[in-house]
Amino acid sequence: MKLRLDKYLADMGIGTRTEVKKAITKGQVRVNEETVKRPEIKIDTEKDHVFYQGQMVAYAEYEYYMLNKPAGVVSATEDKNDSTVLDLIDEKQRKDLFPVGRLDKDTEGLLLITNDGELAHQLLSPKKHVDKVYFARIDGKVTEEDVRRFAEGLEIGEEKPTLPAHLEILKSEEISEIRLTIREGKFHQVKRMFHAVEKEVIYLKRLQMGSLVLDPRLALGEYRELTGQELEALRDCSLLR
Repeated sequence: MKLRLDKYLADMGIGTRTEVKKAITKGQVRVNEETVKRPEIKIDTEKDHVFYQGQMVAYAEYEYYMLNKPAGVVSATEDKNDSTVLDLIDEKQRKDLFPVGRLDKDTEGLLLITNDGELAHQLLSPKKHVDKVYFARIDGKVTEEDVRRFAEGLEIGEEKPTLPAHLEILKSEEISEIRLTIREGKFHQVKRMFHAVEKEVIYLKRLQMGSLVLDPRLALGEYRELTGQELEALRDCSLLR
């Protein structure tokens, strides 16, 4: 792929296009063995080597990270009051990363961070019905009647009921534990579904989105790049329906 030099460097987070252009004209950028002072020069991302202030700047068109989101961090690209999930990705090269979908501030678990807008659209499209799997602790005894009602779809104050969801009871006590699979992503959906059966979610963690399963080796706040196999499976999953 060929790009203007200033766009190449701006994409990799060296600075704004204006800042990058100034750096180039000041002779701070080298392409291969030659100092270049023209921001408009075209770079072959597969063949050319670009250096900024002596440091090589590798180009990444897309990045894909699996994050184990901790509570207290917001699923946003920026926030005036709270830390965001992007603040946790120290090794990112791109400056245009974003979380695919949202997890509530108090919700933990799997979150995909990328700059691949097409993949994100496919995974989040209501028409695709990509499965999302959650573990939750519930204040109240979850029953087989709840399982039946979840499977039928629940009224949660939307124009239409929720799509059928698979509720699995792991422990049915005063504080119950469940595993829930839903195929849509309405605002606060899991919490609203349990509220509809007169129970409250007191802990929520996402375990899976489509084919992508949270790596159990990732501690809260940790992340890693997706493997090629995970990415291929995720793309296949997003195109199935």
